[in-house]
Amino acid sequence: MAATAANSGWLRGRVKSVPSGDCLVIMGSTKADVIPPEKTITLSSVIAPRLARRGGIDEPFAWDSREFLRKLCIGKEVTFRVDYTVSSIGREFGSVFLEDKNVALLVVSEGWAKVRDQGQQKGEASPFLGELLRLEEIAKQQGVGRWSKAPGASEASIRKLPPSAVGDPSNLDAMGLLASKKGKPMQGIVEQVRDGSTIRVYLLPEFQFVQVFVAGVQAPSMGRRGATDTVIETEISNDESNGDTTAESHTPLTSAQRLVASTASVPEVAPEPFGREAKHFTETRLLNREVRIVLEGVDKFSNLIGSVYYPDGDSAKDLALDLVDNGLAKFVEWSANMMEEDAKRRLKSAELQAKKDRLRLWTNYVPPATNSKAIHDQNFTGKVVEVVSGDCVIVADDAAPYGSPAAERRVNLSSIRCPRMGNPRRDEKPAPYAREAKEFLRSRLIGRQVNVSMEYSRNVSMADGPVSAADSRVMDFGSVFLLSPSKAEGDDAPAAPATTTASSQPGGANVAELVIARGFGTVVRHRDFEERSNYYDNLLAAEARAISGKKGIHSAKDPPVMHVTNLVTASAKKAKDFLPFLQRSRRLPAVVDYVLSGHRFKLLIPKETCSIAFSFSGVRCPGRDEPYSDEAIALMRRKMLQRDVEVLIEVETVDRTGTFLGSLWESRTNMAVVLLEAGLAKLQTSFGADRIPDFHLLAKAEQSARQQKLKIWENYVEGQEAPNGSATESKKEVFKAVVTEVLGGGKFYVQTLGDQRVTSIQQQLSSLNLQEAPIIGAFNPKKGDIVLAQFSADNSWNRAMIVNTPRGAVASPTDEFEVFYIDYGNQEVVPYSWLRNIDPSLSSAPGLALLCSLAYIKVPSLDEDFGQEAAEYLSEHSLNSSTEFKVMIEDKDTSGGKVKGQGTGTILYVTLVAVNDVTSINAHMLEEGLARLERRKRWDSRERQAALDNLEKFQEEAKTKRKNIWQYGDVQSDDDEPALPVKKAGGKR
Repeated sequence: MAATAANSGWLRGRVKSVPSGDCLVIMGSTKADVIPPEKTITLSSVIAPRLARRGGIDEPFAWDSREFLRKLCIGKEVTFRVDYTVSSIGREFGSVFLEDKNVALLVVSEGWAKVRDQGQQKGEASPFLGELLRLEEIAKQQGVGRWSKAPGASEASIRKLPPSAVGDPSNLDAMGLLASKKGKPMQGIVEQVRDGSTIRVYLLPEFQFVQVFVAGVQAPSMGRRGATDTVIETEISNDESNGDTTAESHTPLTSAQRLVASTASVPEVAPEPFGREAKHFTETRLLNREVRIVLEGVDKFSNLIGSVYYPDGDSAKDLALDLVDNGLAKFVEWSANMMEEDAKRRLKSAELQAKKDRLRLWTNYVPPATNSKAIHDQNFTGKVVEVVSGDCVIVADDAAPYGSPAAERRVNLSSIRCPRMGNPRRDEKPAPYAREAKEFLRSRLIGRQVNVSMEYSRNVSMADGPVSAADSRVMDFGSVFLLSPSKAEGDDAPAAPATTTASSQPGGANVAELVIARGFGTVVRHRDFEERSNYYDNLLAAEARAISGKKGIHSAKDPPVMHVTNLVTASAKKAKDFLPFLQRSRRLPAVVDYVLSGHRFKLLIPKETCSIAFSFSGVRCPGRDEPYSDEAIALMRRKMLQRDVEVLIEVETVDRTGTFLGSLWESRTNMAVVLLEAGLAKLQTSFGADRIPDFHLLAKAEQSARQQKLKIWENYVEGQEAPNGSATESKKEVFKAVVTEVLGGGKFYVQTLGDQRVTSIQQQLSSLNLQEAPIIGAFNPKKGDIVLAQFSADNSWNRAMIVNTPRGAVASPTDEFEVFYIDYGNQEVVPYSWLRNIDPSLSSAPGLALLCSLAYIKVPSLDEDFGQEAAEYLSEHSLNSSTEFKVMIEDKDTSGGKVKGQGTGTILYVTLVAVNDVTSINAHMLEEGLARLERRKRWDSRERQAALDNLEKFQEEAKTKRKNIWQYGDVQSDDDEPALPVKKAGGKR
């Protein structure tokens, strides 16, 4: 304790406990980890009512007196001085100041203590005796505190104490208390601290005195004192008369106490290392404080096991966690098993960190040997190019050159283990849920931007037995974070900036946590000091949710079974026999399972449940070990590996090795064109130009690479090599479709017929159970988000884009949102209650509605003359679910950018012909006088000139008959101005 004045005797300290209404235990200030000295100071010249001893009763107002002083002083800095000492009882009496207020004066003025009668001890008095007497008289006159004149106040102030359960567990029905209070917080005041993890508490408001063992931890023991010391402590109590030794004699010893005093067979046991420190730690935070106790269980001796929370400012702290954090207690499994999993994990993690820091109890701790090694400061961003299994991905580092084989880095997800994929070469089949785990990651990660935080490496033995350098390999483990919930816009999109910091989780969703939460893997139980994920607690929490939800491998149901016919290793004859099944649908959805070379792939075709070897028709890349072979493979891995693609089988046979030939499309891009444009492949004319789909596009791509002398063409000299066949006139893309929505100005939306994506999305939507309304605050759609919306016409659920939102946050289920149905082209306003969140697997697919405009003609907009009539005519002749159309794309306008709502995005200029008609809708509109031909230009191609010539006769007929826009003659102006902006129209499907 530090003296504030060398000769004055005034000292400064902090109140540690308040045993009674006139007594304080004050501790000094010392350095950290040093237990400070203490003094027990009884307030000079005052006497407070005495609290009950075991089995006794309180004096009137004893508890209220003690509570006043406790609340006034506990834990606060005070200044004090010893006024006198009564050696016969070993007590020091003094004056205590809280800031500038005399504590004794405050107690007496509130009526909670009386001034001691001096008697013969005139020299042993407080220096403030006169003021104490004056305040006592005032308190008596006012009837405050113990001087209350209210009838029955004295009797009401005496606590009705139930028998103490400390030392005699039979006085408490522990199991009954647990049954009624388990998980519910109970208020209490800590009266004693036996050791760092054991406290004795008055449970309020019944004043049941119990002993509580802190759940999940055990602090070092305080040992045991000798029998004589125990008796002396029993006899000398803080509740003795305040220096008034003549007031009454001590209570005589009981027979049991005399028996203990006469017995010397109980030896003294010293405290364990750090036992005193742990007890002091708990005392300075809990003793005489109000605490919150949550019972966790009862042991076989009827001892209460609970979690203890004490106030710390405006928050509450967990005593068990604080003890373990500071190395003053050990994690105890048996009592921790009574706690919630989350609390148990926190304690375990805190003990591990204390061991690493070698705090107090763990000063001499020697960690066990481990084969893992931490990786520091190796964070990067990139795009996922391959999912090896449910717990392993390959990421192309953005810092490396695009398309370089060296850019790919294998990352094993930290601290999780998924079912093994097996090895076909060894005839090992995938374990249950292995395919599902891999597919879960593939559908969410391929081509997506991620943040990677490398965490540790581990030597893994390739054979049974101990790990050795000869038969082991090093595996790198890290956490992968998906940056954006929306599908990547393209492989060449700029990388998002990394947000990884040393103290916070990188932005995005933890992929390992997603896998575990779906029940597709388990969390590895690491040994102490074995390196682990920095987000290990989150993984354990996700696993607990998956177990409780019985998801994936934790389900009692039989795992899904998928039988895949492998035609890659089958004979060429078997592949040829399978060809007719693949030719039933010209376009087949497939997944690129493996890139065998730049032009040859292993494809998984889910619809036919088979794997095939596939090669581009008429396109060949450099062979293995030839220049640019690795670059071609790396490019295709980056562009196509594990992507959802469409395969167009264009040949009647397979080659002699059993490889199927055709075209392969990813996001409406012919991937053979990508190879040729990069200068990593050549056209093979020997295959036959007439048998190669889109030969003109391939030839144009090769010519471009040749002119730029890219890659394999770097030494090309014009004229040395004949072009691969003559350029053929471009073929127009034609497909069958239905019209789903009509706008003004000749614009409308179509949906392709025979598209497997349409069927797949419709099946997924029909299987959804969307009964529950969204929770306001939890689901907040923003402009541009893809959601599920209920269409007002038929109450069906469809994919929709948010076009407009209400101002501010959603406040009511009736708040209105404007939505655009991306698969049909409709747009309408719906209430918030008609919206639902959508699974990323559904939202990632592009919209199925294609925005079209009638080619070669100009149709009046809705706000122009005959604009309404034109829109009505187009609706009557196209908006019929049973009417199929052939759509021929004449031109495209991509200047509109991304789709942001109805009438936005890429526009296809088309010729629309009903399958049961020979005349196009374009011609019919001209014939009815509801449109006019576009103006001719000098630079028009022959193809365009021919189309205009064919349509002109229909326009001339309308002019002759003065139909609609021609009723007043030729209205064609000299200036061919563009039509006014299209109004948004809500049509029907």
